[in-house]
Amino acid sequence: MSWRPKRWRGVSRNAPGQQRVAAGMTDTPEPTADDAFELLDGPAVEGQPVLVHALSGFLDAGNARKLVVYHLLATLSQRTVASYDLDDSFDYRARRPRMVFDSDKFTSVDLPEMLLSEVTDAAGTKFLLLHGPEPDVGWQRFIRGVLALVERFDVRLTVGVNAIPWATPHTRPVGVTAHATSSDLIAGQESLGGVIEVPGHLGGMLEFELGKKGKPAIGFAVHVPHYLVGAEYPRAALTMLREVANSTGLVIPADELVTAADTADREIDTQVAENPENVEAIKMLEAQYDAVAASRTGGTPVVSLLSGYEIASQLEHFMRDLGDDKP
Repeated sequence: MSWRPKRWRGVSRNAPGQQRVAAGMTDTPEPTADDAFELLDGPAVEGQPVLVHALSGFLDAGNARKLVVYHLLATLSQRTVASYDLDDSFDYRARRPRMVFDSDKFTSVDLPEMLLSEVTDAAGTKFLLLHGPEPDVGWQRFIRGVLALVERFDVRLTVGVNAIPWATPHTRPVGVTAHATSSDLIAGQESLGGVIEVPGHLGGMLEFELGKKGKPAIGFAVHVPHYLVGAEYPRAALTMLREVANSTGLVIPADELVTAADTADREIDTQVAENPENVEAIKMLEAQYDAVAASRTGGTPVVSLLSGYEIASQLEHFMRDLGDDKP
């Protein structure tokens, strides 16, 4: 799938004519030396805003988080209020920036940026969006910097978003796993239950540290069909966006994502229908999904559970048939 939202024009940290102001240069208390964020000169951030953090590089199946960030910055008015210096914490050799070579010279380079943007929703409410690549090193320093921003701007709620691979079919609603520093913040949300050890990631560590400070924080992980993890899956992005809106009260137009999700779903259906083995693989996943859903609501599954081996075997054929040029 080739859907791309229109490019947004944010304020670059290197934009000419913009004066940097070191955090602590105003009447607010001076931050610690660990605060590596630099504030750009401009209007003060007012009220008690929500802070949404969406750091790329990990847990972004289906590019859902990337699509949400692009959508927010392309459809809502925004300005950059702070930046984080990534130069000492980004592994350029592991994640080499893209450069453009034209005929006989290099014409541009896409350097990584970590920006804090103030975004205005459709109702005029302002919120903060922290976006950029997850730093490779210096996580604790980065987290201390974010905690300083939370204090400085009197953030009332922090929300993190992720997208994870899941054994689920694209023909069923996108599931969501919610977590928070207090169970009251996600009352009514479905919980996985039990204890699971997962790889550490900066968004999760930030939520953990916010909880230790007594700051309310929520996280959402949308479930992306694992045969679509490398594609752009707008349906997951749409679910992610709606979770953010529902948990914060922000009014965020989603028309472009709705259209993109509908188009992508039709493309996936067409590609699946091209091979009977693909159709059978999806049916197996649907049977598993429906059986689990029925058991959670107290109903009796209408189909027998299939073995993991059967599903895995069919999915191997499924993903092999899709190829590199298909989702």
